[in-house]
Amino acid sequence: MEDTPLALGDYVDILNRRKWSLIIPSVLVVLVAGLVALLLPSIYKSSATILIEEQDIPADFVMSTVTGYAEQRIQSTQQRIMSTGRLVEIINRFNLYPEYKDRWTTEEIVEKMREDIHLDLISVDTIDRRTGRPTAATIAFTLSYEGKNAATVQRVTDTLVSLFLSENLEVRKRQTTETTEFLKEETDRVRAQLAELEEKITTFKAQHVNALPEMLQVNLQSLNSMETNLQRMDDQIRSLREREGYLETQLASIPKMEDPQKQRLKAAEIELVNLRSKFTDDYPDVKKLHLEIDELKKRMANKPDGGLEQPDNTAYITLAAQLSSTRAEIKSLLQQKTAMMEKAEDYRQRIETTPKIEQTYNALLVDRNNTQAKYEDLLRKAMEANVALGLEKEQKGERFTLIDPARLPEKPFKPNRLAIGLIGVVLGIGAGVGFAALREFSDQSIHAPQDLARLSNLPLLVSIPTIMTPSDRRIRNRKRMLVGLVCVLTCVAGILAFHFLVMDLDVFWAKLMRRLPPM
Repeated sequence: MEDTPLALGDYVDILNRRKWSLIIPSVLVVLVAGLVALLLPSIYKSSATILIEEQDIPADFVMSTVTGYAEQRIQSTQQRIMSTGRLVEIINRFNLYPEYKDRWTTEEIVEKMREDIHLDLISVDTIDRRTGRPTAATIAFTLSYEGKNAATVQRVTDTLVSLFLSENLEVRKRQTTETTEFLKEETDRVRAQLAELEEKITTFKAQHVNALPEMLQVNLQSLNSMETNLQRMDDQIRSLREREGYLETQLASIPKMEDPQKQRLKAAEIELVNLRSKFTDDYPDVKKLHLEIDELKKRMANKPDGGLEQPDNTAYITLAAQLSSTRAEIKSLLQQKTAMMEKAEDYRQRIETTPKIEQTYNALLVDRNNTQAKYEDLLRKAMEANVALGLEKEQKGERFTLIDPARLPEKPFKPNRLAIGLIGVVLGIGAGVGFAALREFSDQSIHAPQDLARLSNLPLLVSIPTIMTPSDRRIRNRKRMLVGLVCVLTCVAGILAFHFLVMDLDVFWAKLMRRLPPM
C-alpha cells in the first residue's frame, strides 16, 4: 500500500487529536525556562573608561624614559592590581562573595573576582608615522566589574580605577626616578674611571715624555740634525788636524829666539865676502871685519845653552798661538762631538723605545677616548632623564585620564531573562511539536474513515459522526474556558515579568513610539 500525502485537513485533525501532547510539553519547557530566568541571580556591571593621553610636550623636545607600549604598561599594571594581596583587601573591605566564604578557599574566591574583573582595550586604525602603514593604536581602555549588588559593584569599580590610575602614576615616577638615579650613578662611576685614566696618562707621559709617539717626528728630526752636525764636525776636526800638522811643520823650522850676534856674524861674513872680492886681506876694512867676526865667534862660543827664556821670535810666537788655538778648537770640537754623540744615542734610544711605548700609550688613549665618549653619552642621557623626571612630576607626560567614571547600574547586566524566555518558548514549541509528532507516528489507531478505506482497500459505505451529549459539551466548554484562562494568566504573567525584570513598560512604550514612523 502506498502512502498518500497528508492534506491540510489531516494536519488540523492531528493538531486536534494531539493538542495536549503539544501544549503540555511546551508549557512545561516554557515554565522551566521562566523559572530559570526568574531564579537566576541578577548580575550588575559597572564600567569606567580611561583615556590614554599623550604627553603635552612633543617627544622631539623631551623624550620620556618610560619604556614599552601602552598595551604592555596596561597589562603589567593590571597584573599588579590583580595580585592576591590587593584583591583580598578589596574583598574584605566590601565584604564580597559572602556566600562563598564558608565553601571556597581564599584562592578560589580571588580567582572568582579575577573572572569578574574585565579590561577591554579600545583601539583605532591610524597611520604609523615611521613606516607609513596602517596600524591599530590603543587610545583608551574600559575597566569593569560584575557583581550581585549594584552599589557595591560601582564602589568596587571606582576602587579599581583609583588603584589603576595611582599605580600608573607611581610606576611612571618610579621608573623615571630609578632611571635618573641609575644614570647618575653610572655617570659618577664613569667620571671616576675617566679621572683615573687621565691620571694614568699623565703619569705615563711624565715617565716617557721624550719617547711618546707624538715626539717621534721631533726625535727623528733631532737625530738627523745631530748626525748632520756630527758629519760637519768631523769635517771641521779633519780640517783642523790638517792645519795643526801644517802649523807644527812651520813652527819646527822657525827659532824661538832672535840672536843679534848671529845676525851680525852673518852680515859681517857677507860683507867680508864682498870686500874680498874687491880688496885684499890687508885692506883695513877687511882686517877689521876679520877681527869682529873672530870676536863674535868667541862670544857665541862662551854663551851658555838651555836657558828658559821666553821665545821672542814674532813669527814663532804667531805660529805657536795659531797652533794652540787650533788645538783648543780641536779639543772643543771633540768635546762637543762626544756630547752630541751622547745626545744622538739618547735620541736613538727614544726612537727605538717609541714603538714599545706607543702600544701602551695608544691603549690608554683608546680607553680614555671610549670612557670620555661613554661619559658624555651618559651625561646627556642623565640630563634627559632629569628633564623626563620633571615631566612626570608635573604630570605632563603620557597619562591615564578617567573620562567616563563608574556609574550605578540601573538594570542587571545578566542574565538576559528575555533571551532565556524566548529560548524557552522556542524550545517549548519544539518539544511540543516533537512529542506530538512522536505520539502521532507511533499510534496505529484509525481516526478517520479515509484511514479505514486505505487500510482495507474496500469502499466506505457509511460513517457515523461523533455524537455530542450535553455532558460532552459542558466538558468541552470548561476545557475551553480553562485554556482561555491559562492563556490570559500567561500573558499577564509575561507582561509583569517583562515590566519588572526586563524593562519598564513606559520606557518600552516610549522606545516603541520613537521607532514607529510618525502618522
